[in-house]
Amino acid sequence: MSMTEFVKPLKLRAHDTEDMRVIAGVLQDALVPLSDVTYLKAEKRFILVANRFRWETDSGLPPENTSPAAASEPATAGTGSDVDAQEVEDASFAEDAPYERVNCGVCFDKVRSVQVRNIDMGRKDQILNLLTVAAADKAIALHFSDGGVIRLEVSAYRCHLEDLGEPWPTSSRPHHPTEDTGADQA
Repeated sequence: MSMTEFVKPLKLRAHDTEDMRVIAGVLQDALVPLSDVTYLKAEKRFILVANRFRWETDSGLPPENTSPAAASEPATAGTGSDVDAQEVEDASFAEDAPYERVNCGVCFDKVRSVQVRNIDMGRKDQILNLLTVAAADKAIALHFSDGGVIRLEVSAYRCHLEDLGEPWPTSSRPHHPTEDTGADQA
């Protein structure tokens, strides 16, 4: 039996900052193709489709104490298991793939404007790594690796998230270093 049989697809709504923290946890480490990101200005709606890691089928929470040497996705970058390279590249054939990913639609409503920093919106072939979602002062910031940020100015917090389709197996679990890397130092 796979984990898919035990955990239903997620369907969430967020209406305040506390709800947005739940959305942030669910979307942590999601892969977001820039081609699947759009702002519908007339509808005041910002939409994206993310390939999210299903934390709820793992421990239920993103990793807290991981080794600094641990590799992050993609799976080909060292999985810490004895699965051969071909199986890692195509997790759908790996019988021991203990984790899952699923496509997830995310819609932010009541969006007045969108600002982008450190992301070339013209490069639709990019895949962004979503680190977190932060909500404060009528704004929602989507923080991506390499310093990319998409900031949504909103009149109210309105977010809808829904899993799309069936999850698929992956042998790779996202990891985050816990040691200070000196990034804050001038």
